[in-house]
Amino acid sequence: MKPTLVVLAAGMGSRYGGLKQVDPVGPSGEAILDYSVFDAVRGGFGKVVFVIRHDFESEFKEKIGSKYEGLVPVDYCYQDMNDLPAPFTVPEGRTKPWGTAHATRAARTVVKEPFAVINADDFYGRDAMAKLGAFLSAQGDGLHFAMVGYRLDLTLSENGSVARGICDVAPDGTLKGVTEMTKLVKAGDMAENREDEANPVKVPLDSRVSMNCWGFSAGLFDELERRFPEWLAKRGTEMKSEWYIPFVVDELIKEGKADCKVLPTDSSWFGVTYREDKPFVMAEIKKLVDAGEYPANLLAK
Repeated sequence: MKPTLVVLAAGMGSRYGGLKQVDPVGPSGEAILDYSVFDAVRGGFGKVVFVIRHDFESEFKEKIGSKYEGLVPVDYCYQDMNDLPAPFTVPEGRTKPWGTAHATRAARTVVKEPFAVINADDFYGRDAMAKLGAFLSAQGDGLHFAMVGYRLDLTLSENGSVARGICDVAPDGTLKGVTEMTKLVKAGDMAENREDEANPVKVPLDSRVSMNCWGFSAGLFDELERRFPEWLAKRGTEMKSEWYIPFVVDELIKEGKADCKVLPTDSSWFGVTYREDKPFVMAEIKKLVDAGEYPANLLAK
């Protein structure tokens, strides 16, 4: 059974100032996620599932989903803030989505096979999709996960701080744990996490980081269902707390219920966290097209 690519495309784009999932960055009007789908197909994936929101469903399907007819089967599911297990409800005044683990959980009704999870607005590269496709295609039973690990210095932005999951990798290449850092910036020959401005935490630039590029067995959905009520009971009344995929993976590893292989890549990652990032992304994609990595018209029929 070929694996499925789950693309998290329900983000608000609050820092970017618009629906960045459909913003053109390629020479023929391609969005970043078009490159991820293209790479997934040539990496052995058999289906794409987009996690979106109902309020931009029509625009997304028209501008993005329609491109893939004849290339790969496409399905949709929806991240809804009200999609909570009983008896939990959305706290009055909360507008922030519940996070990447909640978004992944939205795919539980349409994904039954091994699957990868990526962000719609991040460029991961051909190597990442090829390694994930090979890993997932060889999966049997059990909670066997994978994560593509990027070098931290290849994922920082010149236009502001970024959130990254800093990975603790064992000598055998398995993931021991992930520490989420939400305000990372480059500072000389190191990076700094400035969540506490008075006491920044220094992080080596060659650290492997999670860019939300994961491979999972379908058994993850059962664990998400079990763990979400526990998280909501502890954090669900907070206005801005989010339930992240690395939190769930970290718990499962430390409980001995899952293992996670780190698939290292030295490919450059880039994304459009801020609108100022867009010219850089366009220039990087042009370099890849000029080098023959991608056709100039990516999805030409």
